[in-house]
Amino acid sequence: MERSRIIFILCALCFVACHKQPKNIIRITTEAIPVDSTLDAIQDSDYIAYLSPTKDVVDKRTSTVIGYAAEDLWVGRPECPMLNWATDALWEEAKRLFPGKVDAAITNAGGIRDCWFAGEITTGMVFELMPFDNSLVVLTLKGADLIDLCDTMAVQIPHGIAGMRVVIKNKQVQSVTVGGKPVNPDALYTIATNSYLIEGADHLTAFARHVDCWDSGQKIRDLYEHAIRTKGTIHAAVDGRMHIEP
Repeated sequence: MERSRIIFILCALCFVACHKQPKNIIRITTEAIPVDSTLDAIQDSDYIAYLSPTKDVVDKRTSTVIGYAAEDLWVGRPECPMLNWATDALWEEAKRLFPGKVDAAITNAGGIRDCWFAGEITTGMVFELMPFDNSLVVLTLKGADLIDLCDTMAVQIPHGIAGMRVVIKNKQVQSVTVGGKPVNPDALYTIATNSYLIEGADHLTAFARHVDCWDSGQKIRDLYEHAIRTKGTIHAAVDGRMHIEP
């Protein structure tokens, strides 16, 4: 009997110990710590010395001038010079590498992470523009799915396009043309884009319905660098390819 009482007491204590008591948050405080030159005084000199050889190699690589921008390549909506140039360059590189015709190109706006001022372009600037390891792909889509992509852009945000023109009014697509001709819903079109979008990321779900996929295996960042070196001086402007009427 005494043993049973002891076991009962032990079980009760375990239950009380394991039972989580409710907690109330009384106050939350935050402190902003700027990451700038004010922290130089506490730098780890040994660690800096350890990284120095690698830093020298990276600095040399990223400071290499590979071309020039004739004008500022700014970023904005619904259409901008930087997004137009990036999509045009992707299209041209796709036509150079793909063993067939490439009808157009689409670049997701969120994948472009920088803007350039007129002047020198370095390898480091290209990396800052496209820091991701996405590769160039060419997807074969039905015309109906290509129109669906444009419908998404009309409701969400416009993305970069090349080789095609889209007219939007009141968040509805009025027309979609490729090569100057209206898109045929039943025809097939080859669209250059990046590997991140293959499964329909960035709300571009119609990409996931592609009929075929060709992957170049080459990083878009490297292809941008090749395009700049080939041209020497690059140009870009807003030309009305993504036209949104009030």
